[in-house]
Amino acid sequence: MPVEVSPDGATVVFELADRGRRLAAVRLAQEIGLHDTDLTRVGGRWRLALPRPDVARMEYLFEVENHNGHRSTLLDPENPLRAPGAFGDKSVVCFPDYVAPPWLDVDPVLEEYTTIEVPSDRLDEAVTAAVWSPAVLRDGTPAPLIVAHDGPEYDRLGGLTRYLGAAMATGAMPPVRAALLDPGDRNVWYAANDDYATALDEDVLPALDDAAPATARIAVGVSLGALAALHAHRRHPRMFDAMLLQSGSFFTAALDPQESAFAGFPAVAGFVGEIESVHDDRHPVPTVLTCGTVEENRANNEAMTSHLRRLGYPVEFHLVRDAHNYTAWRNCLHPHLSGLVGKAVRARAA
Repeated sequence: MPVEVSPDGATVVFELADRGRRLAAVRLAQEIGLHDTDLTRVGGRWRLALPRPDVARMEYLFEVENHNGHRSTLLDPENPLRAPGAFGDKSVVCFPDYVAPPWLDVDPVLEEYTTIEVPSDRLDEAVTAAVWSPAVLRDGTPAPLIVAHDGPEYDRLGGLTRYLGAAMATGAMPPVRAALLDPGDRNVWYAANDDYATALDEDVLPALDDAAPATARIAVGVSLGALAALHAHRRHPRMFDAMLLQSGSFFTAALDPQESAFAGFPAVAGFVGEIESVHDDRHPVPTVLTCGTVEENRANNEAMTSHLRRLGYPVEFHLVRDAHNYTAWRNCLHPHLSGLVGKAVRARAA
């Protein structure tokens, strides 16, 4: 039997067949903070019934242990629904109120990619950017530029340029380009790193202006990439005209002690503390923060929203009934990113 949701959506039941009794234990592996997720053997199957968590969709794996104590994870063999992720596919259950974005059914505009590598004396390797452009934009024609941290991964797993192409096809967004930035040494570059911020300002963005002249720049970042986008903007206030910050890793010692073993934690927490203590901002820009209802980052995203609002940012905070994953981030692209593009263009024109 595949995963079963009760008719009222209040309960979800997971089962895994084990007719040969090869398994000694089965646990539901998930990242939404559930406890007591051990499955119980019922005849030739393992079974777990849970109250529905506060999500519209839920990604999971089964962690299984054989009689020799060996553990591994596997997809639900009876559930055909899959969700891509940075560490591989997961099984997914969608509850009755989940609605996929309508733009997924829209044929996007024709597109093309070019790749540039930008060396910087401040970093230990060049920054690579895949520049996406709709075919309707001629080379050298200025247009808004989406600057995306973790860009190639967001494009592959979250459909970033597919959304841009669909939004343009429906008229929800004017012609734009996107610079999909490779993260390099992600845990170093994105951890409130002043050298990375300066490399963006002095090397990467000027090179992008040559390849894709921008009428406005809109930053997009998820998780640590969102933190890096905000940090870069604070260090170089004319860098971006708007920001979409999704599930940002705005760690503090009080809210995120579980992250303290991360090597970049002191720099990140120090930067967040700096924002908490300052009283002005040289260039507040329209900013949207999104976060999952069940994420560990929810509290620090809510706090950062308050800090940015106090500093004069026209800021919005939106919860999505999901967790820390690319499908959740994809599902928040519309209308928030298209709205920010419009605000950034109007701000530049003013």
